[in-house]
Amino acid sequence: MLLYLNGAFVGLLILSNILAVKLFSIGEWLVLPAAVVVYVFTFPITDTIAEVYGKEAARQTVFAGFFTQCCALAFIYLAIHLPSAPFFGDQASFETIFSAGFRVTLASLISYFISQNLDVTIFHKLKDRHGESKLWLRNNASTMVSQLVDTTIFIVIAFYGTMPTAALVAMIFTQYAFKWLAAACDTPLVYLLVKLCRRSESSSVRVYG
Repeated sequence: MLLYLNGAFVGLLILSNILAVKLFSIGEWLVLPAAVVVYVFTFPITDTIAEVYGKEAARQTVFAGFFTQCCALAFIYLAIHLPSAPFFGDQASFETIFSAGFRVTLASLISYFISQNLDVTIFHKLKDRHGESKLWLRNNASTMVSQLVDTTIFIVIAFYGTMPTAALVAMIFTQYAFKWLAAACDTPLVYLLVKLCRRSESSSVRVYG
């Protein structure tokens, strides 16, 4: 089960980097990167790994994601600078999209590394205090704090200079509000994943024990 969680985690990270170039709006005041609808699911995964497999496994997942994003950044740069085929007429559009993607990926890389490690740290400090009980508390507290850090760092690096400061601040506020709501709603998902992981671990023990 840990292998599937790691695969889902890394896949969601790469997908969020690609989607982050697109901004969408809900109504007239809520503007969000499209990546937000994907990235919010990475925190329940790390919380599940931390709960079932321990702090070290969670940190290894975070570092695996960091390494994968570094590779993605290098390959995006390489792809932009490869000579275009004579019949490829979309090089300018390709560079426009993926040059923005390069900056977004860099922002994601920095915010990700800081916020995900913070999430694991807070989660385990609360687990050390409360033991196996109050999973809902450590899931929500760790995610909500780390998401605030993630949102602020990511938006400042990815979009500073491309929009007015007031719009930048509003974007931080609205995106964090969305993530805060998502974090409050993902607790049942964490409980479900933890249950499935523990059932899988129990099955493995019975088979190989």
